[in-house]
Amino acid sequence: MSTGKEQLEVDDDLVESDDDVGEAPVAEVAKTNLSKRRTIDNLLEERRLQKQLADYDFDF
Repeated sequence: MSTGKEQLEVDDDLVESDDDVGEAPVAEVAKTNLSKRRTIDNLLEERRLQKQLADYDFDF
């Protein structure tokens, strides 16, 4: 009925489950990068405001 030359279908379900583990660190890195970016933005904003304050003429 069947010959030894036929190709068998192989399910790769086990390989796909390994990919799920790799997604969690990517999301964690994205959160870390976002936190760093917000910190940098806050520092730049503070520097800009301090410069404006230093440039302000205090003659009353």
